[in-house]
Amino acid sequence: MAQKKAFEVDRWLSRPESVFRLVLIYGPDRGLVSERARAFAVKTGLPLDDPFAVVRLEANEVDQQPGRLEDEARTVPMFAENRLIWVSNAGIQKNLAADVKRLADNPPADAIVLIEAGELKKNAALRTAVEGAATAMALPCYADDARAIDALIDEELAKAGMAIGLEARQALKSSLGGDRLASRGEIAKLLLYCLGKERVEVEDVFAMIGDVSASSNDDAIDAVLLGKAADLDLALARHVAAGGQPFQMLASAIRQFQSLQTMRDVMERKGQSAAAAVASARPPVFFARKKAVETSLERFDSETIARALDRLRDAVLQTRRRADLAKPAVERTLLALALEGGRPRR
Repeated sequence: MAQKKAFEVDRWLSRPESVFRLVLIYGPDRGLVSERARAFAVKTGLPLDDPFAVVRLEANEVDQQPGRLEDEARTVPMFAENRLIWVSNAGIQKNLAADVKRLADNPPADAIVLIEAGELKKNAALRTAVEGAATAMALPCYADDARAIDALIDEELAKAGMAIGLEARQALKSSLGGDRLASRGEIAKLLLYCLGKERVEVEDVFAMIGDVSASSNDDAIDAVLLGKAADLDLALARHVAAGGQPFQMLASAIRQFQSLQTMRDVMERKGQSAAAAVASARPPVFFARKKAVETSLERFDSETIARALDRLRDAVLQTRRRADLAKPAVERTLLALALEGGRPRR
């Protein structure tokens, strides 16, 4: 089966194998899907602005014209050895999946087919058509974890020739994740604000990221951890009023509970207190939030943290399936966790 795990994708894209004539890049992080699709397109060596070399299609357009994708893929190129057929916004379109299945079974000799898709279930026709073929490759894209966000920050800072303070990095990370292009945009905005400086400080992050990230996100997550439902309601209202997206809050919550899970494991294995676990945490806990994290470590045991992460991941799936219901799904999930956090430990 030709597919890569999420952590293997960037390595494969750095040196894609020419034997794979059909590449599917899919996942809930549409910004990351788009970024990686472009990276693969560049690696083909074809001029992306040449309509004779690169054909851009919409998935719905292909789906409404059965056989269109296969016709394009089997058209002999006029001015190059290959053509790139680049399909965007794919999902559960049946005719598109059927075209892909035929191409996967009998790969085109003179074309490379690149498909961008959103979240696809394991049994989705498009995924199974690609994953079951010897000359097709499936590449999943999921929301950036803490390590990927650090790498993204380092990459953008290196381009700008700037350094960043530890507290500033922690504050910036709390506002990123969920969508790669949105994260790059936030970092670019911050670096533009700091133009002429050698180092980004925490004050710069607070000044540029604003209430949505530096204040509303932290306030909301702390309200969840401390069981303060009223404070959570206020923080969510501020987040929405400032134009924040539901996935940003979920991404922040997932990162925080993953961090709690690591610290709680240390507490239970080494018999440490919550304060000791927070003090030894790497990366360090932002100083303004240490007390809230210590309190939450005393409130949540490992089993409760694991259940919380399951709920948050389920909420992510709900927001991807029904974008119109994303806001109430996030609010309901965070409120449930806040109520659980407010219960006294037995």
